[in-house]
Amino acid sequence: MKIPITKTIFGDEEKEAIVKPLESGWVVQGPNVAKFQNMFAQFTKSKYAHATTSCTTALHLGLEAMGVGKGDKVIIPSFTYVASANAVEYTGAEVVFCDIDLNSFNIDIKKLEKILFKEKNIKAIMPVHLFGLCANMPKIMDLAKKYNLKVIEDSACGFDSWVNNQHSGTFGDCGCFSFHPRKSICTGEGGMLITNNQEIERKVSQLKDHGASKSDLQRHNEKGGSLLPDFTMRGYNYRMTDLQGALGICQMNKQDYIMSGRRKIAKQYDLALKDIKHLITPKNFKNYIHAYQSYVCIFSDGESLENLTMDQIDKINIKRNIFMEKLEELGIATRQGTHAVHTLTYYKEKNKFKDEDFLMSYAADRLSIAIPVYAGMADIEFDYVIACFKKVLN
Repeated sequence: MKIPITKTIFGDEEKEAIVKPLESGWVVQGPNVAKFQNMFAQFTKSKYAHATTSCTTALHLGLEAMGVGKGDKVIIPSFTYVASANAVEYTGAEVVFCDIDLNSFNIDIKKLEKILFKEKNIKAIMPVHLFGLCANMPKIMDLAKKYNLKVIEDSACGFDSWVNNQHSGTFGDCGCFSFHPRKSICTGEGGMLITNNQEIERKVSQLKDHGASKSDLQRHNEKGGSLLPDFTMRGYNYRMTDLQGALGICQMNKQDYIMSGRRKIAKQYDLALKDIKHLITPKNFKNYIHAYQSYVCIFSDGESLENLTMDQIDKINIKRNIFMEKLEELGIATRQGTHAVHTLTYYKEKNKFKDEDFLMSYAADRLSIAIPVYAGMADIEFDYVIACFKKVLN
């Protein structure tokens, strides 16, 4: 039996939907994208939504729209996908890494506050809602207000993730989402930026479309659309296609099935893995709703992680890697949660970092393990995963 790390939930609806743009001839950013944006804004309870080519380009647009540029600094957690840091670099600003809380995999609020107290020229904070669990946005927004900072939420994993009944991406100035196949809602590639700020919305609308003062759809629907619009700023080609928009509409229509299915499997894992001493299952917190974009455990090998050392992390890491290799041989796909960006060659050499500089991020990099989770996972598949875990660990 082969069990993938996740499965996209595509059916006949998606097949039929992507044919219609081909038949109409409208395959670029158009009516399907507009409808997808409206559905996404309504679901997240935000005023505006703009579809993009990826979450990375959405982050880039958001940063530029907020005025982040050369001479500025943006704080991000060190344990995140490299795209978070890359988006900051695109603007010419400097990335400032902050360590994480290993219990949540999200930015450590106490360490964030220390950075804000010491560092100069901080322009923005980019909290990441990793694996579908929101960062502590109420406290982050308090700090942003105290230090007069912009906030852009990396909600790549944050679809249907909530704190105090407020959706991820709606706390800060803007929030950015991914529709990559590893994410809950999939359009192949693609992203979305949401905001309640009209000025950010206006800038993003132009920036994603080469800097044009009007979109193709606006020109198509109004008199005089044969003339090219004015270009009032330097922009980018970050537009989602209408083929992807059609997929997005279908995915939003079945989001309840997708999300309830993922949460069902997560609960089954919570129960089935609770007595396996080698694994620490994902934490959840009061007033938080976890989206389980990934179900990420810590492979502790039964050891206490209270006072971690580099030597301890490296020794457990060897066992984690063997565990993952054995599961792969049995047909079960797993993944490292994500990476500690400060350990990646580009950022490590540029900033002269040592692995131990952000110890909890390093631990999460070396000890995390994402296991299969997707809506519609059959009982026989789930039981096989658990049986193989026990077989390998014993």
